[in-house]
Amino acid sequence: MTGSPGSAGTEVSTRTSDYDYVLPGDLIAQWPAGVRDGSRLLVLDRRLGTIRHGRFADLLDHLAAGDVLVLNESRVLPARLLGRTPSGGRAEVLLVEPAADAGGRTWMALLRPGRAARSGTVVSLDGGWSAVVEGPQAEGLHRVRLEGEGALESFLEAHGRTPLPPYIKREDTPLDRERYQTVYARRPGSVAAPTAGLHFTGRTLERLAAAGVTVAPVVLHVGPGTFLPVRGEDLSGHDIHPESYEIPEETALGIGRAREAGGRVVCVGTTSVRAVEAAAREGGAGPCRPGAGRTRLFIHPPFDFRIADGILTNFHLPRSTLLMLVCAFAGREAVLRAYEEAVARGYRFYSYGDAMLVI
Repeated sequence: MTGSPGSAGTEVSTRTSDYDYVLPGDLIAQWPAGVRDGSRLLVLDRRLGTIRHGRFADLLDHLAAGDVLVLNESRVLPARLLGRTPSGGRAEVLLVEPAADAGGRTWMALLRPGRAARSGTVVSLDGGWSAVVEGPQAEGLHRVRLEGEGALESFLEAHGRTPLPPYIKREDTPLDRERYQTVYARRPGSVAAPTAGLHFTGRTLERLAAAGVTVAPVVLHVGPGTFLPVRGEDLSGHDIHPESYEIPEETALGIGRAREAGGRVVCVGTTSVRAVEAAAREGGAGPCRPGAGRTRLFIHPPFDFRIADGILTNFHLPRSTLLMLVCAFAGREAVLRAYEEAVARGYRFYSYGDAMLVI
């Protein structure tokens, strides 16, 4: 039941410009919906090419007993730190991930403005800690040593800000601490939310379980590179920042059981897709190898999906790797046609926007 490149009967393109579309600025959601499951749901049948419209609360109408719903349990860190440079100018430190060779207080980070990124600069952070810039790393990151009293986790909870994406044109609020986080987030490590999961409530999950839909957790810690646009015209020249993932053994077994019984594997979000498809390419017994790893997997047309039978996702930025992933699954023409209809019907786009189910 897995997808395959060109299964929707559409042209396969590796040109970045073919993944563009026009979006009015007022459709970019600046705030979450009043309630999590109050968002709209566009359902795209990738084989028939049909489009239906509904509400996220009716998700169960499109799933069946024996299906597996793969959820990314990564938790967003309050990783945006504000402070001042030695000259008194404002500075921002966005923690991305701990340095592999350090003891927890040295991180890879994005720094703004450029003068704050000079080696040796000490950024005085709001809340009393300091960030010492140790030097540049690959892909625009800098190695930063954090200094202060107490536990870093406590400092981040008290003084870190929610790292909202740049298309949300406002400062974060206490509401974002709750709503830019899934209700099932367990494992801290992301600098951006796996946004397809933001629509779920505890009651939604209970209803799914009661209907025989199995929830299977994975972890993929989302880095900033996933959301960067592809700059070159040839997709083959684009490289994604590596992200850490983990597939629990029970999840791998559940996917295998669903495969054998004819159930569908529906991934919640592009991050869950990348986690299971990366694991499927690691080899070993079964369709999806359990364990941890790091992946640069860039899913774009053409692509042979080995695990995903369906994707629940939000609406993504033009020319983004996330849009290309969805196009690889359902066909570029079908997806862009669905986006065009979503725009015409006033759907809300991006992180706090409405949802799309591709089955």
